[in-house]
Amino acid sequence: MPIHLEPAPSFRDRLVATERPLVGAWICSGSPIAAEIVAGSGLDWTLIDGEHSPIGLESTLALLQAVAPYPITPVVRVPSADPTWIKQVLDVGAQNLLVPMVNSAADAAAAVAATRYPPRGIRGVGSALARAGQFNRIEDYLQRAHEITSLTVQIETDAAVQNARAIAEVDGVDAVFIGPSDLAASMGLLGQQEHPDVIAAVEHTIATVRDAGKPVGVNAFAPATARRYLDAGASFVLVAADVSILARATEKLAAEWIADADTTQRAGY
Repeated sequence: MPIHLEPAPSFRDRLVATERPLVGAWICSGSPIAAEIVAGSGLDWTLIDGEHSPIGLESTLALLQAVAPYPITPVVRVPSADPTWIKQVLDVGAQNLLVPMVNSAADAAAAVAATRYPPRGIRGVGSALARAGQFNRIEDYLQRAHEITSLTVQIETDAAVQNARAIAEVDGVDAVFIGPSDLAASMGLLGQQEHPDVIAAVEHTIATVRDAGKPVGVNAFAPATARRYLDAGASFVLVAADVSILARATEKLAAEWIADADTTQRAGY
């Protein structure tokens, strides 16, 4: 007799249930070992990045499997709002999606449609053969998929900031995530995420999305900036990435140990 399984709480469920902001880190390396280390860290959530990393469909599956035993909520960022990408990532078992470069309510509605089966949307039906429905072990998956799956859309351009309320109000958008890097670039401030105008745009978006009744999060590696956005009302935040943690930690080792060795040599020891 086949067993019946229940999915983990979605990112939407976690956001609704929490009384504090959810703190997370990116997985950009594509390494299941790195993902497993992050998953066991005690962080609330992790973003598996399929947009700006070497992570493709098969590695997304491996990363989801690596973090599955741990009490962390994985969100997968797809490369674009392409319905084919969204369908495939959902079918390999991504329960929570982040869709980048959503600039309007129409973009948001299209992303929602790509995550939902007809008549609610356009997602292709293949769950009986897919990890999404645990190979037909999640009862009534086809009827429940829209409740099991969460969708976060990413605001990361000046145009999207202007349309933030309309984007947040789209039915099926569960949360909004702000990307200050691309936002800065769209404002003519490439590489200047800490510019006062960028910070003001982020804080304006946080207030607008919250006023529309949706959770809003942001990427902020600078601790003071992350705390500022949390104080402004962000419900979730990313504060580091597996690759940045490794890069900064190894740079620190080099600075400490190579500098010490050079000093010792100069002293004649």
